Amino acid sequence: MTPVLLASPRLALREIEHGDTDALLAIYGDPEATRHLSFEPRTRDQVQAIVDRSMNSAKDSPRTEYGLAITHLGEHRLTGYARLATEPQQAATIGFALHQAEWGKGLGTETVHLLCALGFNVLGLHRIWAARSPLNEASARTLLRAGMTEDGRIRDHVFVNGAWRDSITYSILEHEWTPIDGLDTTSALDRSAAPPGDETVPGR
Repeated sequence: MTPVLLASPRLALREIEHGDTDALLAIYGDPEATRHLSFEPRTRDQVQAIVDRSMNSAKDSPRTEYGLAITHLGEHRLTGYARLATEPQQAATIGFALHQAEWGKGLGTETVHLLCALGFNVLGLHRIWAARSPLNEASARTLLRAGMTEDGRIRDHVFVNGAWRDSITYSILEHEWTPIDGLDTTSALDRSAAPPGDETVPGR
């Protein structure tokens, strides 16, 4: 499997590397950053397991899970984590989390577009969907701005912080998605770029 590498006007998605653990812990270990996610703050060992799983899934054939680092364009440091997991019937679920310092800048919408580019343009999917906490209004705005449609509610979808919680679901079909200007939809799997672990920042 050729490493995934995608670019938008301000962001890039790349494969997860061993050196990403501390930067990911700054997100997944933060109670505020995980307040609306489907899990409680992670320990360093738990974050390391996520990094290891993401790296191992990149070697699978066929590959069904893409755990990717979100970075600023032209930079290497992880500032968020994005995930796409394929399902039967040419579908996939997506999710992401950004460091608190990146909130309120519209980067979530770009991240959703990057994941749509991976799903629709590279993997040939028909449907992509996502779920959010009912209290996460910022996520609702992000998903709608990216062109997704609210589908409904899954009752008692996740058990977190000692209680069951509903999820609000959104989806987008391949013919409904309009890429934003400046989105590089051709570089996900066709570059002979440096493999995961190389600290060289890819050119754009």
